[in-house]
Amino acid sequence: MEITIIGNGNMAQAIISGLVKSSHQIQVVGRSLEKLEALKKQIPQITICELDKAYDITNQNIIFCVKPYNLTEVGAKLTGTANTLYSVLAGTTIQSLSQNISSKSYVRAMPNVSAKFCKSMTTLTGDENIKKEAIDIFNCIGQTLWVDTQNELDIATAVAGSGPAFLAHVADGIIEGAINAGLKKEDAITLTTALFDGFTPLLEDDEPKDIIKKVMSPNGTTQAGYDYLVKNKVKDKISQTIQTAYDRALELAKS
Repeated sequence: MEITIIGNGNMAQAIISGLVKSSHQIQVVGRSLEKLEALKKQIPQITICELDKAYDITNQNIIFCVKPYNLTEVGAKLTGTANTLYSVLAGTTIQSLSQNISSKSYVRAMPNVSAKFCKSMTTLTGDENIKKEAIDIFNCIGQTLWVDTQNELDIATAVAGSGPAFLAHVADGIIEGAINAGLKKEDAITLTTALFDGFTPLLEDDEPKDIIKKVMSPNGTTQAGYDYLVKNKVKDKISQTIQTAYDRALELAKS
């Protein structure tokens, strides 16, 4: 399948890096020819096209990867009717997309930057008639989850879309704590990276509360650290972080 990706920012580049490993033919459309040419040097399999005054999207399968506030500006430069528009714009409803870009079908998608390594968790929703096609495309960059409503996708955006930044903050704290205690920086990074890698199968096998029970011995090191987390209500703050990100998605939808 030929796929046109409009935009060449961080998320677009992560998706492109994942998709070129599949059999899809990728064209990247952007407003800066200089940035497009630099991207092609990194990923020579793609073709590039500068978005100047107008670009015909007739019968194309588009992955729309610009910033939400650029929807109207970029949409005004797109002529014709696309076959399918896959939008990764956070908090941007299908109604808003259809008012700015003409397409036969619409799907909202929320991948994350792990798409670069084909490890994205991508949430999808939209027109049911292209559900299988949408899942097939985004399975090329990791796992997919189709949800029934746009509201559910906005919640998923706060979890899996924004989640890498939240986990990076946690990782940064672990690394900093290890360094402050006397560990070399490179060793702290190695340990933390391996910790995150090994945690995934634990989470797939057990509920979080059961993992805690298995790791924690009475009055041991884990108990001391865990009690500190509970005392400072860290779980509540993390839960509120997801709610805050979701609230922002709702604000974007209204604007």
